[in-house]
Amino acid sequence: MQDYQKQRATVLQILEDHQSMPGNLLPILHGIQDTLGYIHPSAIADIASALHLSKAEVHGVVTFYHYFRQTPPGQHTIRICRAESCQSMNSKGLEAHAKQTLGIDFHETTADGRFSLEPVYCLGNCACSPAMTIDDEVHGRVSPEKFDQLIASKGAE
Repeated sequence: MQDYQKQRATVLQILEDHQSMPGNLLPILHGIQDTLGYIHPSAIADIASALHLSKAEVHGVVTFYHYFRQTPPGQHTIRICRAESCQSMNSKGLEAHAKQTLGIDFHETTADGRFSLEPVYCLGNCACSPAMTIDDEVHGRVSPEKFDQLIASKGAE
């Protein structure tokens, strides 16, 4: 809760900025996550109150969409494509390698806080499957060896 007190002013400002927008729940959630990196579980009560929704309704939306996080992200966010084109080019093998190498599952962050791993359902890089991103940089034809090289390069930063 103490962490949230530092973030609450930002959350309240985003709520105020979107208060009169029709269908404002998703833009508010995106605004909070884009600004703070995640949606602190304590923010759900403030969002629900401002929008006259139940906490369960807000929580349901946050947990339904894989994009939203309820924990702080790592220094670098890795997203591995799980769409059909990437699956046909062994993205499942890439996923397994990434999970084993990092020691985490999807929606988790390494113990040192360096990497978070997230699934994504199409990066629009189908011709270069399997694809992934590290932060906002798209990488194609990612083999386990290329994954290791990319991760090592981020470790050197």
